[in-house]
Amino acid sequence: MAEKLFGVWDYKAGVLVAVVSLALTASSAHSRSFMEVAGRTTQPVGHYEFCKNAPRECRSTRNKGPHRLNRGDWQAMVSINNQINSTVIPKTDMQIWGREELWSYPTSVGDCEDFVLLKRHMLMQRGIEASNLLITVVRQRNGEGHAVLTVRTDHGDFILDNLTSEIKAWEDTPYTFLKRQSSKHAGRWVNISDHRMSVASVR
Repeated sequence: MAEKLFGVWDYKAGVLVAVVSLALTASSAHSRSFMEVAGRTTQPVGHYEFCKNAPRECRSTRNKGPHRLNRGDWQAMVSINNQINSTVIPKTDMQIWGREELWSYPTSVGDCEDFVLLKRHMLMQRGIEASNLLITVVRQRNGEGHAVLTVRTDHGDFILDNLTSEIKAWEDTPYTFLKRQSSKHAGRWVNISDHRMSVASVR
């Protein structure tokens, strides 16, 4: 791939130091990988309830196109992903609340959706538009559902995941992508056409 993002991490005195280099070339445009969406779909129950309690988080967005990724933004993505993954203890909603599908901002504990909500919020504070920070539902190889954060950039769609500190391009993850928030409206959801799965089945 002509276009690459390299990250090297060094932990010293509990502080994450991110050394990031972006190698970008005009000829790499065709190597950028974006998810293909295919029309509206149902909103997850947990997100619907979250939107009722926090309507400002779920309204129409200013969709100006994918975020123009720079070194500082990538460094922020790496830092925030690692910070939240290392400080929030993963627990299920049933363990925390005694019920399923309660999406909320975590303090010390949370499930995958809670991790995503906090990362999204912190990156919005960094200046990335809500239209480019999309809660995404995937299926793991074991068949279980999972939530990750898609960061939509001009260099492709990248995934922040509470199960790994490594930020990957969406097509390099081990998941089947099912649906995500619309880039036009944070309270609406769209299907994802994950053609990688159909190609793999043919092989």
